[in-house]
Amino acid sequence: MNNRLLQTLPVVTLSSLLLAACGQPASPPAANQSTTEPSTVTTMPAVAELLIANPSDFVRSQQPVYLSYYDLGLTAEQAQDLVARRAGQLVPLQHLDRSGDGRRDTLFLALDFQPAEQLQLHIEHDAAALAALQLPARTQAEISHKVGGEWQGAKYIGGTFQNVQQLTPPPQYTDHSEWIRYEGPGIESDQVGYRIYLDWRNGFDVFGKTKPQLVLQDVGQDGYQSYHEMADWGMDLLKVGQSLGAGGYGYWDGQKVERVSRVGQHTAKVIENGPLYSALQITYQDWQIAGKTVTLTADLSMTAGSRLVNTRLQLSEPLDNLAIGLVKLPDTKLIQGEVEITGHAWTYVATWGNQSLSAPDSKLGMALLFKRGQRTAQTEDEHSHVSVMKPAGSQLEYYFLAAWDGEADGIKTEAEFIAYLEQQAEQLTLTPRQRLHTAATAAKLQQPLTAEHALYWGELLAQSEMVRQTPYYAHGGWDYERQRPATFEYTTGLLLQAYDDLLQLKPNAEWQQVISDVVNSFVTPEGDIRTYSIKKYNIDSLNTGNMLLRDYLRQPNEPARKALALLRRQIAEHPRTQDGAFWHKQIYPHQLWLDGVYMGMPFYAFYTSQFEQGQGLPEVVKEFKLTRELLRDANTGLYYHAWDEAKQQVWANPETGLSPHFWGRGLGWLSMALVDVLDYIPAEHTELRAPLLQMITELAEALPRFQHDSGVWYQILDRPEATGNYLESSGSAMFTYFYAKAINNGYLPPSYKATALKAYQGLVREFMLMHPDGLVSLVNTVQVAGLGFGRDGSYHYYMSEPVFRNDAKANGPFIMAAVEIAKLLGYPVSQ
Repeated sequence: MNNRLLQTLPVVTLSSLLLAACGQPASPPAANQSTTEPSTVTTMPAVAELLIANPSDFVRSQQPVYLSYYDLGLTAEQAQDLVARRAGQLVPLQHLDRSGDGRRDTLFLALDFQPAEQLQLHIEHDAAALAALQLPARTQAEISHKVGGEWQGAKYIGGTFQNVQQLTPPPQYTDHSEWIRYEGPGIESDQVGYRIYLDWRNGFDVFGKTKPQLVLQDVGQDGYQSYHEMADWGMDLLKVGQSLGAGGYGYWDGQKVERVSRVGQHTAKVIENGPLYSALQITYQDWQIAGKTVTLTADLSMTAGSRLVNTRLQLSEPLDNLAIGLVKLPDTKLIQGEVEITGHAWTYVATWGNQSLSAPDSKLGMALLFKRGQRTAQTEDEHSHVSVMKPAGSQLEYYFLAAWDGEADGIKTEAEFIAYLEQQAEQLTLTPRQRLHTAATAAKLQQPLTAEHALYWGELLAQSEMVRQTPYYAHGGWDYERQRPATFEYTTGLLLQAYDDLLQLKPNAEWQQVISDVVNSFVTPEGDIRTYSIKKYNIDSLNTGNMLLRDYLRQPNEPARKALALLRRQIAEHPRTQDGAFWHKQIYPHQLWLDGVYMGMPFYAFYTSQFEQGQGLPEVVKEFKLTRELLRDANTGLYYHAWDEAKQQVWANPETGLSPHFWGRGLGWLSMALVDVLDYIPAEHTELRAPLLQMITELAEALPRFQHDSGVWYQILDRPEATGNYLESSGSAMFTYFYAKAINNGYLPPSYKATALKAYQGLVREFMLMHPDGLVSLVNTVQVAGLGFGRDGSYHYYMSEPVFRNDAKANGPFIMAAVEIAKLLGYPVSQ
């Protein structure tokens, strides 16, 4: 099975959405108008079409899919009656409060996929169908405590249990107080159940189930001892003791785990209790830990057909060395998943063996799944196997699970357990590929593509990023994409440069000031650059120099001049291959990457043309010539991602030194570098310009052969039918910019105009989502893709990197493309 269906989503789908939309869409703003118009979406029968594909070559049963109302272009009030249909049949679904704030915000689907299968879903309003939808209960969350008795010290005597939505135990409550049924909140699916001790132990325990029916409502009704013995439903399987149990969390002090014990109070809340998805939230108020007082909020959820508990931890302030772990018991084996993978890929640590209380020879497996890059150490203390984690800012997400051989059709052997974990890790790493087309976006696409309409989308995306990210790129701010403090790196400069391009057509004093403030926030009064180190010889660091130089030319000042000179010094000292190609980084020796050509050469050309009478331009052009000589494939006209002169990297062909694939964004970087560098090489320098113009012509001829019918391009350019491949927004935006700018500047003939316009229209149609608050998002961007350090350059590797949204590496080129397309269609350039 292949991705052919992903290539052929019929245009009639979009037309049907347009016809279904109620009301007339607003016209795009005139050149001097703001784009802050409210969303024009009203209640309508058709909401969206979703084409979704399984990126794995194995069956995925009950694959969770979350569609936020926000992405569907609807408010919570407008979305309450949504249903999903496949071939006219209702798909199992549930409306969720995914954020835990008390308001439903997400349409949850549980989908069954055959290997590499694609499904086409129709999202629409149908209150009657939703009301009539009857699904068997396959998950539940509950909290139950006694009423009608009385406290006698730390014991609760008498009374009966009642379920509640929220519970904060009184100060005297502790372990074995006989007040909370099975001592804490519980959560289960049709596979397995768990309980969390709501006291100083904060242990995580497992209820093994012999049948798929939900059982928590019956557990512990007659006291604490009953569920420690085998019943017709199963039993409590685990001796937690002083450990973290089956996947609990705490703090690693360097020698042992400190559990979440010293807290002001615990509050547990049932967030969702539905047939397909249930969730708990536990808040640990005023946790005294590591000399700090922090509040920890844990959101735990389960979905039908799954053993996994999605665990999302939120701290009130950053705290490194969070610990997650599994109880350490005799007669068990510690199993670790793959670590030679990208830091964004999911892996696991697990135990397997005779650790079940059900019988001496009963087998139980437990596991933690997490992103490889967030684990800083794997260690242990007396009671637990411990994974020491570095949160992304104040957040950490992971999963825990248990698999018991006593389940109906349960996992019986270690080999089966490992195979199961490998598939779970892949399912978390390779998310389903989605093409979402909404009526909210389609309503804005009815107008013909004019210069004003082209610019409208670029300006609207820029405005959205002013809310979400752009001002926070300043030193001391926060990079929400990478979940770390903002730094002087290429993404900062790329997005700011896109704003600067936009301001050439639509001046905006406020935006101009923000751009200047952000880029200069990194420059010290002495002319150093905060967060930058020349000793790393990282060519990526040079890209933000473009924006620093643009701003300097507007407002010359000595600190900025010195900072620019520091970047020029890096160029002079930067290590090179024997033929003179720039290494990508000091830590990537002997390697020429397509990415690096864009990161370094436009700035080098810009700087040398301003301060050195262009003396460095021959070296700039040489970099492109070497890139063509070493990385270009003569058969396709495409360029490989990278080349290793030493031919020693795991990803390098031992004969050619080349990486094995044509990565879309990698070639996108080169295409933008070609048209940008020519800005700084005078027209009379025909010999210097000739190699670049030749490369532009060759690339312009090659790319349409790999362009999808929609106008955009794939993540791996030449493998459209490979399982998991997807239409990718950043490379597509870069190619659109390349064509439009090359035509505008006379590097390509007007005959390529149709290619450029098709690409831009495809960008908006495929990747833009209108939100109900008037903002937009650009989706389906590969977050990163590099080589080395666990990134082996295989096809599977490129598929394993996260698919992201509102990434500067796509938003910047999209805005730049909007500017060039507007100019191509006749938009006047401000003087």
